[in-house]
Amino acid sequence: MSQIPGSLKGRLLMAMPGLPDPNFAQTVTCVCEHNDSGALGFVINREHPLLTIRELFSDLKMSMVDAMDKMPVYLGGPVQPGAVFILHGPPFDWEGCIRVTPDVGLSNTRDILVAMGHSQGPEKAMIILGCAGWAPMQLDAEMAENSWLVGTLTMDMLFETRLEARWEQAMMHMDMEWGT
Repeated sequence: MSQIPGSLKGRLLMAMPGLPDPNFAQTVTCVCEHNDSGALGFVINREHPLLTIRELFSDLKMSMVDAMDKMPVYLGGPVQPGAVFILHGPPFDWEGCIRVTPDVGLSNTRDILVAMGHSQGPEKAMIILGCAGWAPMQLDAEMAENSWLVGTLTMDMLFETRLEARWEQAMMHMDMEWGT
């Protein structure tokens, strides 16, 4: 799995208005991997409409501190809808953690969830169900079709910007030079 020229790893994708796939209409997607095997990303501006963090931890038969009750569960995309992923800031020493950028990691192992449940996990984190996946060259083809705009991934966008403002904020940080 080699990095490809023009990799979008560590970037944001904003769905173009009128994108026909309803799974991605007006979404902001954090691309965590983009190589010759395909691409992996997570929608960061859709909260799960029904599932709470307490229900998720209960389903996983894990304990959690009450302070986590305010943490939302996000819908990361239509692929593997039952899989749990965590986009997070430091530390990055969790089992299987993938560094997305110098400031952002992606994990999906039990150790980070156990730590988070006991207030010992990363200070900044998003718990996400499901992901967005692209076959080899699929994302590249979608980029050539102008289905996505490219933006800059920041810690503020992931962890501080209000959910309802993420698409607009991401559009304001669009990379006008991308692909030229």
